This record gives sequence, structure tokens and C-alpha cells, in this order.
Amino acid sequence: MLTGSELLAKVKELGDASKSDLVRSCGYVSTKKDGSERLNFTAFYEALLDAKGLSLGNDGAGRGKGGRKLSYTATVQGNGNLLVGKAYTAMLDLKPGDEFEIKLGRKQIKLIPSGAVEED
Repeated sequence: MLTGSELLAKVKELGDASKSDLVRSCGYVSTKKDGSERLNFTAFYEALLDAKGLSLGNDGAGRGKGGRKLSYTATVQGNGNLLVGKAYTAMLDLKPGDEFEIKLGRKQIKLIPSGAVEED
């Protein structure tokens, strides 16, 4: 997916192309489970706004689903699991499969990305 000045240059180069062709040419395409392609218009337009130096709000920092403010607290569930929600993992740009080392301290749990050096 093109970003920044490369994205702006490609959009200018393609000029009169249809919106679908523009999104596809800039790489904002993903594949659905059935094998068909999905054009990611929202991601394209957000990248285009960023490339032009425009920002809509604070990019959702500190906000969860529906614009609610994040509490920055977690509760142990009935089955003993401790859930860190999607809003938090999105803020850190974590992807499925990212691994962490769990360090237990006195009344605290630290998650350290695998291969990273622990900070004090």
C-alpha cells in the first residue's frame, strides 16, 4: 500500500481513473475468505488525508469502540483469563501472532515483546 508522497504521486499520475481503479492501483486491496478481492476505500482515504497533512481528530487515541474513552483497567474474567481489548492492541499496532514474554512481579504483570529488551 502506497503512503505519503508516493501515494500523492500515484493519484496525480492516474488522474481520471475510476475510484475503484485508483484504490486498487495504490495497493489498498485485500482478499476475502471466498477468494474475491475487497477494496479498502476507508484505509485509502485515511492514507490520502495523512499524505496531505490533514488529520481527523486524534486518530482515536484513548478511545475504544463507539468512541468511548478507554478506562486503562482490566478485570479478571470468571474463567481466570485476563483480557486486553482490541482498542489497546490497535493503539500499539499489534497483529495476530505477536508474541510476548510474561514477567510476574509483586502484584504486577509485564508483557514484553519477544526479542525486546526489558525496560525498568
